[in-house]
Amino acid sequence: MADTHENGSAWMGEDGSAVAGVVYLVGAGPGAPDLITLRGWRLLQSCDVVVFDSLADDRLYSQLACERIDVGKRAGNHKRTQAEINALLVSLSRAGRKVVRLKGGDPFVLGRGSEEAAWLADHGVRCLAVPGVSSAVGGPLLAGIPVTHRGLADAFCVVSAHPRGPEQTYSFPPYQPRLTVVVLMGVHALSRWREALAALGYPDDLPVAFVTWAGRPQQRTLRTTLAKCVADATDFGLTAPTVAVIGRVAALEAVPAYNP
Repeated sequence: MADTHENGSAWMGEDGSAVAGVVYLVGAGPGAPDLITLRGWRLLQSCDVVVFDSLADDRLYSQLACERIDVGKRAGNHKRTQAEINALLVSLSRAGRKVVRLKGGDPFVLGRGSEEAAWLADHGVRCLAVPGVSSAVGGPLLAGIPVTHRGLADAFCVVSAHPRGPEQTYSFPPYQPRLTVVVLMGVHALSRWREALAALGYPDDLPVAFVTWAGRPQQRTLRTTLAKCVADATDFGLTAPTVAVIGRVAALEAVPAYNP
């Protein structure tokens, strides 16, 4: 019996015949290879091809017997456009192959995973998602920073430093003392989003922490304030990938920083 969509229709190939191809959107977790889920790891061991991003640790796939395709996108260096990646996933799955699309962190947290899932669904390709530990919470944790802490922070939000909407404005909420704001992909736009926070009433002395290369041997943490974060980041030599934590919890070190 042919594999089917939830609505009962078969997954179809280009010639209209049912195929066994499938794409798994797998979150690699924040940094170290042993932070991937067991389900994600098992899928990597049994897939025909892995299509991986630049933030997925290469120890996850470098020794695999399957085909490996690098589609990593970093600032100013895109090996393939998103349209090319979408087309590649469709082509591989329609050839009947079991594909792992490996993405850093969680595939649905500012990682275009949901865009790829929608594209695959629109083209009749079977797609299943496997969650991963997002760097938005895993990165701070690995530096000993809790995103919530009783009496200091009872909520947190995650914001991209690269807004894509037509207004090109940030989605920061107004300042609340018990709110933690986590900014992803924020190094190159640091001055801009710092000004946006200041304009919303975030105080100059509010603690800020930057966690660079979380979960990797080169992990480093910079602790500063909103007023000084731009100058301190320059002195520190801050580079991507970095997670920024803004709020009172950024001054905490609940546990010693994890040293992978």
